[in-house]
Amino acid sequence: MSTCIIWTVKGGSGASVVAAGVALAAARRAPTLLVDLCGDQPALLGVTDHDSPGVADWQRAVDPREDSLRRLGRTVAPSLDLLTSGTAADPAGDSWRAVAPALAGDSRSVVVDAGHLPEGPDPRPEGGSVLVVRACYLALRRLGALRHRPDRVVLVVEPGRALDRRDVERIVGAPVVATLDVDASVARRVDAGLLLRRPPGTLLAVGRRVG
Repeated sequence: MSTCIIWTVKGGSGASVVAAGVALAAARRAPTLLVDLCGDQPALLGVTDHDSPGVADWQRAVDPREDSLRRLGRTVAPSLDLLTSGTAADPAGDSWRAVAPALAGDSRSVVVDAGHLPEGPDPRPEGGSVLVVRACYLALRRLGALRHRPDRVVLVVEPGRALDRRDVERIVGAPVVATLDVDASVARRVDAGLLLRRPPGTLLAVGRRVG
């Protein structure tokens, strides 16, 4: 199955929420693994057990075996497994490049919440690289210093922004495949720990378009 990596250039852009939506939508079609490299997915999804070993623990093993990483994922919903960032310190900045070979042969659809991508070789997986960004000049100008270029974009729409979808596509150099309006109902479900059990339809629609 394919692997899709979701990232952003500026904190607070909504990449983790979009990654959760992509994974929830994908799980309605096929078995899916959500890989959390940032540490926010258990709280976003309302998963109460935060102590499961994950990516950081696997990276710190003396001799990490590729097949053992896949077994660390735990089922959080029908057809959806979550691989957390782990109980150790935050995963290293190059954690995606470290775990990518271990996940390459996974039979599930893999959605990676990568946060900020590190500098270095382009980590593009076969399912593509998806940038989540707001039409914010401060965020978009950071793209000029990055080697990574996305295959497609999710635009988080805020009222009052001077830049629009066409501006974002021109600056990023990739198509906007989905837009997500800043929506209080999404924030309320995240705050209440209900994103997993009652995902908003708008977020699932974005997930379907991205996946």
